Formats: sequence, C-alpha cells, structure tokens
Amino acid sequence: MLKTIARLSTSTAPLKAATAVQTPAAAITLASSLPSTSSSPSASTAKGFHSSAQSQKTYSTADVPTVTGVPHLLTDNDLSPKQLTDVLLSACQFKHDAKVLGKSSGAPLAGKTMALMFSKRSTRTRVATETAVAYLGGHAMFLGSQDIQLGVNESLLDTSKVVSSMVDGIMARVGAHSEIETLAKYSTVPIINALSDLYHPTQILADLMTLHELYTPTGSEAHKTSPTQTLKNLRLAWVGDGNNILHSLMLQLPKVGMHITMATPKGYEPNQEILKQAQEIAKEAGTEIGVFHDPREAIQGADIIVTDTWVSMGQEEEKKKRLQDFAGYQLTTDLINNSGAKPGWKFLHCLPRKQEEVTDDVFYSPKSHVFQEAENRKWTILACIDQLLVKKGF
Repeated sequence: MLKTIARLSTSTAPLKAATAVQTPAAAITLASSLPSTSSSPSASTAKGFHSSAQSQKTYSTADVPTVTGVPHLLTDNDLSPKQLTDVLLSACQFKHDAKVLGKSSGAPLAGKTMALMFSKRSTRTRVATETAVAYLGGHAMFLGSQDIQLGVNESLLDTSKVVSSMVDGIMARVGAHSEIETLAKYSTVPIINALSDLYHPTQILADLMTLHELYTPTGSEAHKTSPTQTLKNLRLAWVGDGNNILHSLMLQLPKVGMHITMATPKGYEPNQEILKQAQEIAKEAGTEIGVFHDPREAIQGADIIVTDTWVSMGQEEEKKKRLQDFAGYQLTTDLINNSGAKPGWKFLHCLPRKQEEVTDDVFYSPKSHVFQEAENRKWTILACIDQLLVKKGF
C-alpha cells in the first residue's frame, strides 16, 4: 500500500494516474524487406506490390483498438451505493450458505479460469481469490512477477491482449494504478483491482462486511439485513498513512451512511483530489469527513478505529524516516480510551501488522476483529467474481 504520488483529475469517474509506468514501443513500420535496387523480375514485382500508401503506413499503439463493454472493478467509484450493498449482502449470503448450511455453489465457473496477475507478494488476497474461485467451480491460475512478463520484457498492452484471450477473468495486483487501467483498456474479460497504489477496493468490501456482521442486531441475520441499516451514522477513525486503504474508505463509507475522521502526519495526507471526491460523495450522502494531524482528535467519538502499515511494499528505504514521522501514532488502549472513543469501540487492520502501528493489548483484545476481517476477504472477493464472471456485471 503505497503513498500516492500520482496527480489525478477532479472527475468523479475512476481516476487516471498522471503517467503510465509502461509505454509500449511507439511504432511499427510495415515496409518491404526485399532489396529495392535489384533488376530481377521478382524484385520489380515486389517493388510494385509495395508501392501503395497503405503498405507504407506507420502503425503505433494508438492504432490498437480499446475494448469496450467489459465490466471491471478498478476503483471504488465503480460501485454505486446500491451495487455496494448488493455485493455485501451477496458476500454474506455466500458465507451463510457455505459455513452454516454447507451448500455448494453449483459450480457456475466449471471449466473457466481466472488469472491472478500479481506483481507484488500477497497472503490474504491470493488465498481468498484462489479459494473463492475453487468454491465457484473454476480454476485459479497464479501468475507472479517471476512467472510472466508483466510490463518487463513485454508491454502491458500485449500482456493484456494475450492473457485475456485465454482466461475468463483477471485479478490484478499492481504498482501504479495506471498499470491496471492499461490492462483493462485492452482486456476482453473482467478485471478486478486486487491492489494498486491508489485504491484497494476489495479490502474495504471486507471491512464493511465485517462491520455489518458485528453491528447486525441480535436475532437478525447479516445476509437478510441491509448494511445501510446496520452501519448508518457509525464513525470510523483512521490513524496512520494517507494511503490507498484510506482512499477507498473515504470513497465507500459515505455510501452506507458512515462518517470518517482521519489523522495523518504532516506530509502524509491522502491524495487531495481523491479527498475532494470523497467530500462530494459525503455531502450528497449527508455524512461527515474530518481531517486532522492529531490522532486524539480523529479518535474522539469513534465507534471503529483502523490503522495500517506505515511502510508499504516498495518503501523499505524510507522506513527510518517514516518511523520518526509517525511517532505518537501507535494505537494503544490508553490512547484510544483517553481520546474519547465510544466505550464499545472496535478495531480493524488489513494486515500484515507490525508492533509500531498497534500494540498487542489492542490487536489481540476482544475489541479487535482483524481475523474475521481477513476471512471476509474471501467472501467479498467471491461475491465480486460471481457478479462479474457469472452475472456479467454489478
């Protein structure tokens, strides 16, 4: 989960990163490979054949048609409030069917393959996706950075066209968000964003499912109760880096009626264009977004407290400076209670967790629901795969 460095547009449509990480070769010129000075009849014939303007056309990547009409989940903006709640209820239903009723899925993906194109290592996302595809009767094909030419010796354009021609869906875990946009631009099958530097939509679906389960009233069942009823007016406090997890939380929480407050060190604020989008969504939903630098201000009145890693993959060289900059941001029971969180506060963390982010007395306490949250990665990813590959759209 990386600090945002891309400059984004102010549109409420899925954002575009300023620069693409991968730029395929600019052009391919179709010209005769035969000698042009020979006097032989065959050479003369060849010269005549190649004399048309069409044969001299210079082709570029701009001539490669983009693919339209394929549904994807690239950013949190791809889900409307109704689509968001539908996915959460579907995930709860799948979990109930599998774990309570012991029902099979009916194998709707029998004979189908989903490619897991991961340029970064993963535990929860990989296990969740592979088991989800298996439950639906399909085959998950893991393609790590050492397995395929993911933007290294082959362009993302070419990789997208090749892989999508042989599989039925793609789960892509990338670096720059522009990479997954390029893959989707040329893919003939649905793509789900398993993580980019700007967004982590499937993680926030698991967070919301977990909170929905926790706040479903006794005597009711999560798969039969709307998340807009259970989550409305809850306040979530984020303490940590202004990264992709925070971006996705800001965009999704207002859709279910939740408020969010955040505290980040100076210089580690969320991307300002995404924040602007989130504020517009919150205004329309009638919810609040609070931005602070003091963890105590963000935690005051919170029902849920969330943090994440301070040093994401690819930021290891910044670790020493980051640990200094995040001094005072470690979540402890004393900090949370003394900051005025609600008495029944709950804690979430997307994992993996490190001691400097949150102490054991919070992480392993009854108020922590991190392992339920981790399991729900499976059910929410399963629901997304079902929507895109089985139902053909959200």
